[in-house]
Amino acid sequence: MKKTLFFISLFMVFALGSTNAQQYALIDMEYILDRIPGYENANKQLESLSKQWQSEVDKEVEAVDAMYKKYQADLASLAGEEKTRRENEIVSKENAIQELRNTYFGAQGELFKRREKLIKPIQDGIYEAVKEIATASGYTVVVDRASATSIIFASPGIDISDQVLSRLGY
Repeated sequence: MKKTLFFISLFMVFALGSTNAQQYALIDMEYILDRIPGYENANKQLESLSKQWQSEVDKEVEAVDAMYKKYQADLASLAGEEKTRRENEIVSKENAIQELRNTYFGAQGELFKRREKLIKPIQDGIYEAVKEIATASGYTVVVDRASATSIIFASPGIDISDQVLSRLGY
C-alpha cells in the first residue's frame, strides 16, 4: 500500500513539474486577419461572387415559380400528355437549379474553390509565422483566443498576435 501511494505521489510530482515547464502563448486570429489588407480584399471578392451567383440562382427560381403558376392556372384545360410534359419541365428546371446551387455553393463548389485560392495562402502564412515564433521562443502550445471560448482571462503578456503581424510584414 505504501509503495502504491509512493509511486502515485512520485508520478503526480513528475506530471505537475513537467506541466509547469511548458510555455503557452495566445494569438487573436480575428485581430490578425483584420490587419491584413489581402484578407479583407479576398472577403470582398468572395462576397461579390456570392451575391452574383445567388442572383443568378434567384432568377432561375423566379422562372420556375412563373412556370408553376402558369401550370396551375392552365391545369383545368390541360390534356394528359400536356399536363405531364409541363410537370416534367418544372421538375427538370428545379433539378437544374439544385445543380446550379451545388456548382456555386456546394461542398466542392466554386465558392469553396475560390475561398481556398484566396484565403488559404493567408492562413498558411499566419500558421508558418506562428510556428516560427513558437519554435524560436520555446512555446509548446499556441492557442487562438478568438476561437477558444473557454478562455476567460489571459495575460496580455502571452499574446503574440503583434509578433505574428510583424513577422508577416504588417
